[in-house]
Amino acid sequence: MKLRTSLAMTGAMTALAVVLPHAGFAQDAEAAAPTFDEIGPYLMTTLLFLVGGFLVFWMAAGFAMLEAGLVRSKNVTTQLTKNIALFSIAGIMYWLVGFNLMYPAEWLMEGYMGPFFSITSLEPVGLAAADASLDYASVASDFFFQLMFCATTASIVSGTLAERIKLWPFLIFVVVLTGFIYPIEASWQWGGGWLSEAGFYDFAGSTLVHAAGGFAALAGAIVLGPRIGKYAKDGKVIPMPGSNLALATLGTFILWLGWFGFNGGSQLAAGTVGDITDVGRIFANTNMAASAGAVAALILTQVLYKKVDLTMVLNGALAGLVSITASPLEPTLFGALWIGAVGGIIVVFAVPALDRMKIDDVVGAIPVHLLAGFWGTIVVPVYAPDTSFGTQLLGFVAIGAFTFVVSLVVWFILKALGGIRVSEEAEMTGLDMSELGMEAYPEFSKG
Repeated sequence: MKLRTSLAMTGAMTALAVVLPHAGFAQDAEAAAPTFDEIGPYLMTTLLFLVGGFLVFWMAAGFAMLEAGLVRSKNVTTQLTKNIALFSIAGIMYWLVGFNLMYPAEWLMEGYMGPFFSITSLEPVGLAAADASLDYASVASDFFFQLMFCATTASIVSGTLAERIKLWPFLIFVVVLTGFIYPIEASWQWGGGWLSEAGFYDFAGSTLVHAAGGFAALAGAIVLGPRIGKYAKDGKVIPMPGSNLALATLGTFILWLGWFGFNGGSQLAAGTVGDITDVGRIFANTNMAASAGAVAALILTQVLYKKVDLTMVLNGALAGLVSITASPLEPTLFGALWIGAVGGIIVVFAVPALDRMKIDDVVGAIPVHLLAGFWGTIVVPVYAPDTSFGTQLLGFVAIGAFTFVVSLVVWFILKALGGIRVSEEAEMTGLDMSELGMEAYPEFSKG
């Protein structure tokens, strides 16, 4: 302790001797340094992106657990592999082309390299305040946050096509989806494109992320076809229960948690009292919509089937979340409640409707993300007066048509080149052994 005190006194005396002759220079430097009022919004918005980004990253675990729980045990390892692989591919493709394809203005700042090849670059190490764009946030934090939305879009596709798609063709599709399809359609709105100019409103991605993922999944499901034995010749739907509803429930709660970053971070600003208060409002509305979606599905399945269906309740919560995502700021808490409740009701009716059309969606992603995404997008003008029902419909149709058609073409190309579906024998055995040669639950296998 005495040594520390002695060193501190010596240091203070030395500093005083150095500073006093140059007091004028110190005052000049102090005058030139930006104040907290100037750098505060930059710091807080950057922090919002980082916190929101890692919350949305945690949604990747939610999708993995949800899908692992809703597929049969013989396919669990494959679903887990697909989820970690698709997220990793998204991370690389969004850096390689996606970010600067989605935000064309970045080409002017970072150097134009062509519409399909513009690699993301970050700020230099130790960036000085004088060299930063203090009116927004760091490029690194923005890239990190936006990447999570890109990866989420791919996660939606994974669950729908489970239990019968080959691993590598699926991952090739993820390359196209995360590198090109998602960045292009998202640029129409979030990149200041033509939909933004037209007045389309999608705060956090009911259409740009969720419905787009649902359209890509729908295209894949049509080309791929249903699982063997899912639909009998007489039209009867054969139930194929998931392996672990505990995992599915855990996945839903993880997604629910991550959604606070998904919607809250989409405020894109945290530097004022108004901004940070709005983030709190978004959190509250997001939670209300999820709660209402779950309760609506809970009650409706009891009424329709005389028993509560847990999988419907889980998807009801997720549908409530998707429904509020297009406009989580403007509604009142009661508004969030009824918007989310309608989302939960949509799921309960849409899941059997898809089965009647023989569209096999293993986890219910199309009702949750596409149909609830449509509902959330269309209902926006009720509370957000700066858009219209016609404009919202235009945006949904444009993004849906683009994503569906391009995805359909890619799926057909992959099917023609080498096939996208495993053999009948492999499907009956399970993709874990046929595709990977390992099982998630080896102690419960034969014998």
